[in-house]
Amino acid sequence: MKILLVKLNINNETSRLRAVVLGTAQSNGPAPSLEQAYDPKSAEFIRMGAYPKEEDMTREMEAVARVLEKYDVQVFRPKVIKDYNQIFTRDIAFVIEDKFVKSNILPDREQEIQAISHVIEQIDPSKIVQLPHEAHIEGGDVMPFGDYIFVGTYRGRDYKDLITARTNVQAVTALQELFPNKKVVSFNLRKSNTEPRDNALHLDCCFQPVGRGKAIIHRNGFLEEEEYQWLVDFFGKENVFEISRDEMYYMNSNIFSIAEDVVISEMNFTRLNTWLREQNITVEEVPYAEISKQEGLLRCSTLPLIRE
Repeated sequence: MKILLVKLNINNETSRLRAVVLGTAQSNGPAPSLEQAYDPKSAEFIRMGAYPKEEDMTREMEAVARVLEKYDVQVFRPKVIKDYNQIFTRDIAFVIEDKFVKSNILPDREQEIQAISHVIEQIDPSKIVQLPHEAHIEGGDVMPFGDYIFVGTYRGRDYKDLITARTNVQAVTALQELFPNKKVVSFNLRKSNTEPRDNALHLDCCFQPVGRGKAIIHRNGFLEEEEYQWLVDFFGKENVFEISRDEMYYMNSNIFSIAEDVVISEMNFTRLNTWLREQNITVEEVPYAEISKQEGLLRCSTLPLIRE
């Protein structure tokens, strides 16, 4: 009889972390062509000839692994697939309560979930969920917050034309059906295939709860002013740290919480990190600027399994 080792529990973004899947940059493969780019920021650095090198990204990810281990977090890593990008584990699945939800993601990335099969095998099969095929979703758009689930989406008629539109309204409906006791609140995000400074690839590219009842937010990431305002009112203006267009571009809202009073943040986020410390939050700074060139940062490369 197989012993199930992973007892899932995720109800928010900030409770004390106990187990997580951290992506890997090993054998990341050569720089993609422009045609292969999944987002405008990657395309920008491909054009500049400055796409991040595997050794630099590996060094950045290992710095995160060391911080997680310092806080006694159990860290799982994907099995390495040769010449394949496996950095952003948040995209491929997410956990809410005790359910492991497999994402319906871009077809080119389907091998990524197979690379964490050794983790999935340790989960009760009855807790593993696949949303309906028509429900497109990625974990960067999904944020549990107690009785709520915040979901980034795109409601435009041109959804199918935007490679940056990753979560559709069918997925929002499917999540509400899967978690009938939660209130699912969706946010229409600004998308661009060409300008990374005007593209909220996922909800965590323009918003994230942090600490105790606080949040980081970028107004222009939201297409509907009233939806942005709803979040500000929900947390209280005095508890919200507003980031600029450039700060969103550098992924300031994409930090990662180990606990309410401990976060991992990029070392160059000077203004944000100062504010976090003013909130009595310990900031573990790591270099992550190379990985950010792929329009993802710390939250994107982590898949939490267990929080207290």
